[in-house]
Amino acid sequence: MAKRTSKKLPRRSRRASHRLSSGARVVIVADTHSRPHPEAHRLVAEQQPELILHAGDIGDLSVIEDLETIAPVVSVRGNIDARGSFVPDDVHLELSWGDERLDVFLTHIALSGVRLRADVARAAKAVGASLVVCGHSHIPFLARDRGLQVFNPGSIGPRRFRLPIVFGVLEPGPRLSHVSCETGEPWLPVAV
Repeated sequence: MAKRTSKKLPRRSRRASHRLSSGARVVIVADTHSRPHPEAHRLVAEQQPELILHAGDIGDLSVIEDLETIAPVVSVRGNIDARGSFVPDDVHLELSWGDERLDVFLTHIALSGVRLRADVARAAKAVGASLVVCGHSHIPFLARDRGLQVFNPGSIGPRRFRLPIVFGVLEPGPRLSHVSCETGEPWLPVAV
C-alpha cells in the first residue's frame, strides 16, 4: 500500500479596498453551503448594501453570482470550498466612508471556542486590521479578543443544530448587528 502524504498548500491572500457612500451598509454572510435560506436574498437586498462580504463555506459558486445581483461581493474560501482561482483564503479589506476608515481581516476559521486563534490575530495585526470577520461555526458572535473586534455573522445556509439562521450588517462607526432570516428582524442572543 502506497503511503499517502499530505502537502500543505500555502495560504492565498488578497487585498482590496472599497470607498462607500456616507452611511452605506455592508452585509456580511457566511456558511451558505450552496443553499441560502429562502428569504436570504430578499432580506439582504432590503438592507440596500453597497458591498457584501462572504466569510466562506460558499458551496456552489452560483451563491456568489446571486448575491452579486444585489451588490459587489468579496468572498473567502471555507473548508468545504474547492480552491478556486478567484476565491482566496483570506482578504485584507480597507473600507472607507468619507474620512472614516476600517481595516477588516476576512477569513473563514478564526476562532477556537470563543477565543481568537493566535495565528489569525497575528495575521490581522500584520495588515493593520482592527476587525476580524469569520464564519465556520454558524454561531453569531461579536466580541473583543487579543486587541481586535471579532464578528461572525452566523449562517444563512441550512440550519445546524438549533442555531439561528442570520446574517450580519456593518455600518459606519463601526456598528455591527445581526438580522434573522426567519423573521427579518434584528437578532439578539437569548439570555440563559
